Amino acid sequence: MTFEGNGDGGESGPRRHRIPHYHGDQTRVLFVVGAVVLIVAQSTGAELPLGTTGAVVAAVVLVVTAGITNPAQGWIHWFNEFIAMYGTLLFGISAVNHYRAGISIFDPSFIYIEALALLSLIALYFTTRTIRGFHLRPN
Repeated sequence: MTFEGNGDGGESGPRRHRIPHYHGDQTRVLFVVGAVVLIVAQSTGAELPLGTTGAVVAAVVLVVTAGITNPAQGWIHWFNEFIAMYGTLLFGISAVNHYRAGISIFDPSFIYIEALALLSLIALYFTTRTIRGFHLRPN
């Protein structure tokens, strides 16, 4: 199989088409990392705002959603937006409540919840930019 090179004379994979304002690749990575953090946090006994079943189901939803994210279907980015918004609210509120309750910022539960809140917040940013880009594209 022959691939177009990237201009340096070496063989490489197929050339990727750059789509302006498409950040689905970044969102995909954030969702998979979030799923891994969820599973690790739940496995180590962190006090998450989700039970065991909820954490595993959320991880599965994140991975499946990451797997089907693509630039050809606009609806998946709205679903990504909903998931990122829900995660930001759920974990962000939980992180603030943990902090206000006097739990140490070095407590593993707080660190996991804060990481999940930040991952969700960054994913929310990228999904919002992607949706904005879809609306700015010429028809």
